[in-house]
Amino acid sequence: MLSCCRYIAKCAATVRSTVVGAAGAGAAAAACFGTATPPVQQRSFASSSPAHQQEPDVVDCVVIGAGVVGLACARAAAQAGLEVVLLEQEASYGTATSSRHSEVIHAGIYYPAGSLKARFCVQGKQLLYEYCKDKGIAHSNIGKLIVAANERQLPQLKQLKAFAAANGVTDLQLLSGSEAAAAEPELAAAAALLSPSTGILDSHGYMAALLADAEAAGAVFATHSRVLGVRQMPGMHFSAGSSASSSLTSHEDVYIAQQGARRAASSSSSSSSSSSSAWRTPRQKLLVDVQDSSSGSITQLATRWLVNAAGLQAQALPVAGMPRSAVPKQYLAKGSYFTCAQRAPFSRLIYPLPEDGGLGVHLTLDLAGQAKFGPDVQWVDRIDYSVDPRRAAAFYPAIRSYWPGLPDHSLQPGYCGVRPKITGPGQPAADFVLAGEAQHGVQGLVCLYGIESPGLTSSLALAEAVLGMLQ
Repeated sequence: MLSCCRYIAKCAATVRSTVVGAAGAGAAAAACFGTATPPVQQRSFASSSPAHQQEPDVVDCVVIGAGVVGLACARAAAQAGLEVVLLEQEASYGTATSSRHSEVIHAGIYYPAGSLKARFCVQGKQLLYEYCKDKGIAHSNIGKLIVAANERQLPQLKQLKAFAAANGVTDLQLLSGSEAAAAEPELAAAAALLSPSTGILDSHGYMAALLADAEAAGAVFATHSRVLGVRQMPGMHFSAGSSASSSLTSHEDVYIAQQGARRAASSSSSSSSSSSSAWRTPRQKLLVDVQDSSSGSITQLATRWLVNAAGLQAQALPVAGMPRSAVPKQYLAKGSYFTCAQRAPFSRLIYPLPEDGGLGVHLTLDLAGQAKFGPDVQWVDRIDYSVDPRRAAAFYPAIRSYWPGLPDHSLQPGYCGVRPKITGPGQPAADFVLAGEAQHGVQGLVCLYGIESPGLTSSLALAEAVLGMLQ
């Protein structure tokens, strides 16, 4: 392991107190889900050095983006023995997509057999339940009902059951309308699928635990750290005797493929216990220019491996020499949530059948039993987290298709999220994209694109796959 004393000293030079959730999540995350906010200290860059240092700080692995997937990747890499720096441009972790969702542990029902979404969701679900249990993270395996509102939707409901079975989810139960009503008396349904392995969790507690694990293994977390650019660093090479290593080649022939990621997924379960001999010897480094968003000062990091887990900002990462054709186009799907002024009379999650761009306006419960409805789908050109109260007008009929008793004027604006999609309106939903050295020949660089739902459920499995792509 290389010494990181100089870099840690820089990070520690500017320490800011940040308001976070009950389990350590960011202020924006806490605002979304209504959790308490004790303060914690977080590091940021502070450098008096020139923008182009003669000797940049050298680390094994840089992870860009401290959402749930970036946190999981940093944890996996640090626990595998790598010296890890986790960079986040915001004031805390998990302030964007990772804090603006339904907090659901998905079963793996909706995704095509053999897809990365199907594989990582099913694997990740099991890993996530085990992790929550081991770490004492609040969660509940409450199950959900997917509702056919009328007889015409029955074929689609049966198709979902077949999708799930192909993905290894064999515990779904097809209920008649009367059986569904017996389970949830206020529910209106011609039929329903019961998914007993679906659950909910405290996503803030989960992210806090991931960060704690990463830092306990030696990772450094730097907030207010914006990546300005990435380039290869000619003339700086690692010796063959380095303890942890990979190599970097030209970006000119980068392309995006997923077969290698699938191979990595199948072999990554043992990667977290790999010894240093499992890492390949690198030939050169990547140089990462990082700006402190408060002071404007710039610090440089030279790294063996770079993981782009920047979520909504993943496509914007400037990598010198990497053709734009290697980066999938991004589409933004805004989804608003509304809360209910009264307690909803349901003990399980209630989902309609999926719609274009999402899973429909569903009813989810938090761990306190409070209901929220959403998200809807609004294709947008820019990130905007405001909730338009007028959108409630479309929520009432959608919700009443399965809960006719929803009172008038009971919906209140909650929060919204923006999903980083890589297909647009009317197009088939895209799979996760993991573009790494096994796919494009650029050793040391892994880019994650289109990590939307079921990204939270898949996060631990995604992290194992990323780690496998570094080996």
